[in-house]
Amino acid sequence: MDPEALGKAAALHPRPAGLALQYGTAGFRSRAQLLDHAVFRMGLLAALRSRAVPAAIGVMVTASHNPEEDNGIKLVDPLGEMLHPSWEEYATQLVNAEEQELQEVITEICQKAAVNLHKDALVFIGRDTRPSSEKLSQSVIDGILVLGGQYHDYGLVTTPQLHYMVRCQNTQGQYGKATLEGYYEKLSKAFMELIKQSHSSGESQRHLKIDCANGIGALKLSEMKPYFPQEVLIHIYNDGTKAKLNHLCGADFVKVHQKPPVGLDMKPNERCCSFDGDADRIVYYYQDATGQFHLIDGDKIATLISIFLKELLAKVGQNFKMAVVQTAYANGSSTRYLEETLKVPVHCVKTGVKHLHHKAQEFDVGVYFEANGHGTVLFSKAAETTIRQLAKEEKDDEKREAAKVLENMIDLINQTVGDAISDMLVIEAILALKGLTVQQWDAIYTDLPNRLLKVQVADRRVIDTTDAERRAVTPLGLQEKIDGLVKKYKLSRAFVRPSGTEDVVRIYAEADTQENADALAHEVSLAVYHLAGGKGAPPQP
Repeated sequence: MDPEALGKAAALHPRPAGLALQYGTAGFRSRAQLLDHAVFRMGLLAALRSRAVPAAIGVMVTASHNPEEDNGIKLVDPLGEMLHPSWEEYATQLVNAEEQELQEVITEICQKAAVNLHKDALVFIGRDTRPSSEKLSQSVIDGILVLGGQYHDYGLVTTPQLHYMVRCQNTQGQYGKATLEGYYEKLSKAFMELIKQSHSSGESQRHLKIDCANGIGALKLSEMKPYFPQEVLIHIYNDGTKAKLNHLCGADFVKVHQKPPVGLDMKPNERCCSFDGDADRIVYYYQDATGQFHLIDGDKIATLISIFLKELLAKVGQNFKMAVVQTAYANGSSTRYLEETLKVPVHCVKTGVKHLHHKAQEFDVGVYFEANGHGTVLFSKAAETTIRQLAKEEKDDEKREAAKVLENMIDLINQTVGDAISDMLVIEAILALKGLTVQQWDAIYTDLPNRLLKVQVADRRVIDTTDAERRAVTPLGLQEKIDGLVKKYKLSRAFVRPSGTEDVVRIYAEADTQENADALAHEVSLAVYHLAGGKGAPPQP
């Protein structure tokens, strides 16, 4: 490491005075103009992480569903998973260090993480379509080069595509080719193999309208179109040519506001879906004949995929362990349906993709989705090997055919992270193979009415939770109060948890009617306000 070169480069990417950033599930996020020093330093960290592992590491410049003025950066570990928690701390430490301390902090990280600076470093870089992303990814490159690392700049890609590239590179191509063509070919081939067997009912079933949030998803989906046969009719809206990224559109907007995005004209009973800004989340929706809007969120996506996989697993006759992983925000009806009707075990974990992903790795087939539409399916190495073997060698026709469908599902699913393009193709294939309309899918179960609220508090740390954030341990008396309130309503539950980013407490309540869900949420918010140091005026109903 050349201290003089490091000093010079760092001076070109100065840290704004008094700005402290924290690396979380989404990496670093802020207003774009405040991030130059952070992305430069993440270039440094990526070069260190690559040598520590030793393997290729990914760096993605994106702020996902945040407004266009924001940006962010996150690191991708060797198998396409999120950065190891111990390195999240190094990231925070490095980004907040004074300029003259950089050398010292880097040396300390090298000692703690046993980084050999003489090893080669390779970093893959990707970025979204924000106006600020290109310049920021150049700053990442500056950081990598100062520490003598090599890089491959993929330019404009979705977040899941970058995760995919990293995994392909580090499995020596076993997972696929580390190119965009490789990604498009692998997914489209698996998709076509699947829908070949469907007896789809007429043309209308094949139409799908996609809101791409004016983001990267539109570009990449357009590139992928030629890989599909004529009969796949996807119509792209909010492609970024006319309006701002994530403005009144995208998966987050649709989920939060429970209404269709601007820029997409919906006709009754048409199947529609929305990606988020970096195309790692997806939600479906439609309007019924009366004009009523119906949202199909991550819980219902997980349910559809689970029904399909469970039937196939039963046909191949292996004793595979399958489970669904959810957070406390999953609708109670989905949990009840999965456990009681489908007889699939459900596990609840803390909010945050890394917790879901980690838990799903414990099973032969682990399905995980957050209600917001971020999720995927993980297959254990053993299950995948057995399935591929059965698809080739099984003598029994029904078993072999089921194994072939499973094998194509494994190839169609991006197991590194939630991927809107991949998840969309999985859903489209299942609907075609099962001959289901969007209304029939929606009718599998009815969501319990629910309400999300937040209460401002002086210090969010006064709330501590347990049981996957479903019960409050502190402040004393709060959980007893919530338990008492929940008893007043049918089919009800409620929980509170501190926000990860601001001094607010988030409240979730569900009950048999919307009126009761709203009343329960309000009463719980008052309890939080009085027992956990609420700020400002008490919550109003």
